[in-house]
Amino acid sequence: MKVLWLTSVYPSENHPSEGVFHETQVQELLKQGIDVTVICPTPVNLPVLRMIKSSYRQKIDLPEQEVRNGVTVYRPPYTALPGQLKWAQPSNRIAASVLRAMQRNQLSPDFIHAHFAMPSGGAAAVIQKETHIPYLLTLHGSDVNVYPNYSKGALAAFETAVKQAAAVLTVSEELAKKTHDMTKVEAQFLPLGIPLESFSNTQGDQEAIRKQLGLPLHDKLVVFAGRLVKEKGLLELVDAVKGMDGVKAVLVGKGPLAKELAERAGESIILTGQMPNDQVKHYVMAADLFALPSYSEGMPTVVLEALALKVPVIATRVGGLPSLFSTYRHLLIEPRSTSQLKEAIHAYLYENKWNDQVKNDLHHIVHTEYSSSHNTKHLIQQYEKVLNQSISIV
Repeated sequence: MKVLWLTSVYPSENHPSEGVFHETQVQELLKQGIDVTVICPTPVNLPVLRMIKSSYRQKIDLPEQEVRNGVTVYRPPYTALPGQLKWAQPSNRIAASVLRAMQRNQLSPDFIHAHFAMPSGGAAAVIQKETHIPYLLTLHGSDVNVYPNYSKGALAAFETAVKQAAAVLTVSEELAKKTHDMTKVEAQFLPLGIPLESFSNTQGDQEAIRKQLGLPLHDKLVVFAGRLVKEKGLLELVDAVKGMDGVKAVLVGKGPLAKELAERAGESIILTGQMPNDQVKHYVMAADLFALPSYSEGMPTVVLEALALKVPVIATRVGGLPSLFSTYRHLLIEPRSTSQLKEAIHAYLYENKWNDQVKNDLHHIVHTEYSSSHNTKHLIQQYEKVLNQSISIV
C-alpha cells in the first residue's frame, strides 16, 4: 500500500516542531509496513510582493527533497498570495505544484491522505480530477471552525474538499458533528494520538529539569507551547500572569506576537523561541501547570502530552477538549476571559483544584483512547476501505 501524505505543515531540521503530530502518525504507519511519501508544498510570494512588504520576503530555508527519519519529504514551491485562504484559494496552484513533483519523481500512490480541508484538501480534489487518484481527508479544527467563515469562496473550498473525499476523518467528535451540519457528509472521529512510550515518565526531577533548561527554580511556572499568535489566547494569558507574585509564564515557540507579548508582560514571561518536540516535553515537565487558552482547537496533541505526563492543564471549552476532559469538563474555562484564566491559575496553584483524582483519571483517558500506535491501526482500516473502493470502481 503506497500512500501520499499531502499537508501544509511537516517537521524539518530548521523547523522541528511544525506539524510534529503528522510525523508521529507517519512513523507509526511505517512501523505497520505502510509505504508513505510526504509532499508539503512551500508557499513563495511573488517578487513584486516581496518588494512591497518585508514580511513577504521569507527566506526559503527548506530543501525541496529530503529523507527525514526514513520518509522522503518533498517541498515543491507554489505561488502564494496574501490572505489566500480568505479570498484566493490556492487549491489549483498547490495541485499544479504537487502534480509536477509527482511526475518528476515518478510517484504513483494508491491514494492521497490530505490534511486540513484548505489548502491541502482543495488541492487533493483538483488532483483527483486530473489523475483519478482518490483521497482521504483529515480535518483538524481551524479548517472547520475558522476558515470557512472568511468568505463564500472559502466556504465553497471547504465544501468541495469534504464532499469529493473518499472518506473524511476528524480529530474530535465535535468536528465530525459540525462537518456533518455544514456539508451533510458523515465524518468519522479518529484522533491522531501521541506516542505514549515517550510520555511515560511522570516522575521527573522538576528541579533538575529546570536547572538544565535555565528556568527559575522557585517561581511557579505556567507553560505554553505552540505558535505565538493571538488566537492561542496568549494576550489573556500574559495579562493573567503579570499581576501574580512569584508566577511566570514560559512561552515555548515562535510567532508574530512575540514582541508584543514581551513588551506587555516584561519580566513576568520567559520566551524560549522554537524548540524541538523532545525538548518541549522537558518544558512541560518543568511546569507547575500547562496552559492552552485558545479561541478554537481541534484536539491539541500538546494537551494530550501534558495529561500523559500528569501535568495540570488549563484549557478553554473549545473543540474536542470537553469530550477529552469528560466528567472534568467543568474545569475548562471560556476563551477570551482573562479573569477566568487568572482564577483558574490561582485555584490550580494554591487551592488543589487539580488533585490526584483528576490527574489520574485524565491520565487514564489519554492512555486508553489516545495512543498513536493503537489509533494508527484504525487509520489503516480506513486506508483499506478507500483502496478497496477505488479497486471496485476500476
